[in-house]
Amino acid sequence: MKILVTGGAGFIGSNFIRYALGARESYKVVNYDKLTYAGNLINLDSISKNPNYQFIRGDICDEPSLASAMRGCDAIVHFAAESHVDRSIYEPTLVVQTNITGTLTVLETARKVSISRFVHISTDEVYGDLPADTFADENSPLQASSPYSASKAGSDLLVRAYVRTYAFPAMITRSSNNYGPFQFPEKFVPLMIANALDGKPLPIYGDGRQQRDWLHVEDNCRGILAVLEYGRIGEIYNLGGIDLVENLTMARQLLRLAGKSESLLHFVQDRPGHDQRYALNCEKVRSDLGWKPQVSLQEGLRQTMEWYKSNAQWLAGVRTGEYRTYYEKCYEKRDSSLLALMHPGLEDSV
Repeated sequence: MKILVTGGAGFIGSNFIRYALGARESYKVVNYDKLTYAGNLINLDSISKNPNYQFIRGDICDEPSLASAMRGCDAIVHFAAESHVDRSIYEPTLVVQTNITGTLTVLETARKVSISRFVHISTDEVYGDLPADTFADENSPLQASSPYSASKAGSDLLVRAYVRTYAFPAMITRSSNNYGPFQFPEKFVPLMIANALDGKPLPIYGDGRQQRDWLHVEDNCRGILAVLEYGRIGEIYNLGGIDLVENLTMARQLLRLAGKSESLLHFVQDRPGHDQRYALNCEKVRSDLGWKPQVSLQEGLRQTMEWYKSNAQWLAGVRTGEYRTYYEKCYEKRDSSLLALMHPGLEDSV
C-alpha cells in the first residue's frame, strides 16, 4: 500500500509515519506538508533515507500540487490542520481556511484520483464540554466550543457528506489528548515539561480543574493504522486513553518526574470559553477492531519526560522565533492579550 500522509512533519503525523513504516515493511509513505511553525522534518530524521519514504513540500489548499503528490497512492491519512485552541481564538480565519477549506480540497482531489481508502484525523473536542460522569460515543452530538473545534467539526461533516453523496471511501478517527515525543511545546504536556526542566513557572489556566483524557501518541498511531486497514467505510472511531486527569494533577505529576517543586505552578487567566471536561467512550473500536491503549499513563509520562531530557537540542530548536512571540502573548502578557481580544476597540498593548 502507498499512503499519502498530509501534515506528516507534525507531531502525530510524524509519529504515524515512523510507526507505519516500522510496522509494515511493504508500505510506502509520501509525506505532504507545508512546514508551518509546528512542522519539523527533524522529526523524521530516523527514516529520511528509507527507500519507502518520500517528502513533498506543499499546501493542502493547492489542488494541483496535491493531485501530483497523490499520483500512485492507494490511501490518504489526513492529519494536516491548525490544531491549537489558543491560536484559533487569536486567529480564527487561518484555522478555518486550513481545517475546512483545506480538508475540502483534499477530499475533492482524492475523489478525482479515485483514492481507495481515506482516514480523516479529528478530535474529541468536537463533542464539546461534557457533564460529569458522561462519555461521548460516536453518535453523540457535535457541540464544539472554540474556533478550532468548530473547524474540526465542520471538516468531519464534510467527510461524512462525501461518503454519503459521492460514496467516498472515508473513515474518521476522533482521539483524546495525545502526548509523547516530538510534540511542539505549545501543547500542555510538552509546555509543562519544558518549563519544569528550565525551572520556569508552569502556567495553569483558571483553577486547573479541567479534565482531559490522555492517550500516548503511539497508541493513537496503532489505532489509526487499524482503522486504515480494517475500518468500515463511513464509520467514526473514538480513540481514547484510560485515564481522566485534571490539568493541575497532570502538572504536579510532571513536576515530580522532573524533580522540581510545586512552587513552579503559576495560575493565569483562563482561556475564553474553556471546556472543562472531555471524555470518550471507545467501546466501538475495541469491539470492531480489537484496539485498546497499551501504554499506561504513568509509563507514558515517564518515557516522555526522558525523551525531552535527552533531546534538549530539539526542544531548544523549536522554542525560538515565532514560538517565542506566541509564548509571550499567551502567557507572559496574557492579561493584556486577552483584554485586546475581548475588547478589540481598545489599543492592543502586545
